[in-house]
Amino acid sequence: MHSFIESAVIAIIITQVAIMVTTIYLHRALSHRALRLGKVTTFAFRAILWITTGIVPREWVAVHRKHHAYTDVIGDPHSPVVEGFLLVQFANVYLYRKAAKDKENLRKYAKDLPPDRWDMALFDRPLLGLGIGIFALFILFGPLVALLVSVLHMAGYLMLSAAVNAIGHTFGDRPHDNLATNNNWLAILTCGEGLHNNHHAVPTAARLSFKKAQIDTGWWTIKFLENIGQATLRVPRPKVASSTAS
Repeated sequence: MHSFIESAVIAIIITQVAIMVTTIYLHRALSHRALRLGKVTTFAFRAILWITTGIVPREWVAVHRKHHAYTDVIGDPHSPVVEGFLLVQFANVYLYRKAAKDKENLRKYAKDLPPDRWDMALFDRPLLGLGIGIFALFILFGPLVALLVSVLHMAGYLMLSAAVNAIGHTFGDRPHDNLATNNNWLAILTCGEGLHNNHHAVPTAARLSFKKAQIDTGWWTIKFLENIGQATLRVPRPKVASSTAS
């Protein structure tokens, strides 16, 4: 029981770090150019993603940009309206991999992100990155905890990422004129990503919270990075007619 509790705590921390990097780096910075990150932070975020998720950034960006180009219609890589809620929530990784490996998607939606020398040497090798991450857990905590943490982190990251698409286009509030939804409880778990209706209203905004009651820890982290000179905002405050940013 002690090993499981320890593993669960470590897995939650790793999952939250991975989600934070996903929303700031992959989503807000790369996909939508809502902000520009400093070189040190960019490299650190790339390394963290590599060892915690194995995601190839330009593939993630291509899938997400296609989602915005075909939101909730045929062509959307992971819409619950098109594919059904259960498939997106529980098999989103399959839908993602299918779209991520489509070379035409990469050519059309990620042509501004050609692989650099670090990609070719390291970051385009997802199994190597994941292997290093698991090996580090093995060295730090032993084989049992390493195994439990890896499984719990994988399940948590995949389910929360899927929930942004499944729940975030099915259940919740729609204050702005789009089919995505806001769920503050999901935003708390996903560093702001649950405020999905806000995001679709102003995709280029670095801030996903438009009201004081809305929780966007990704934005808090961005403000910290801005204060230490590691982030520059494109759109400081989102402007939406039906909502007042605060």
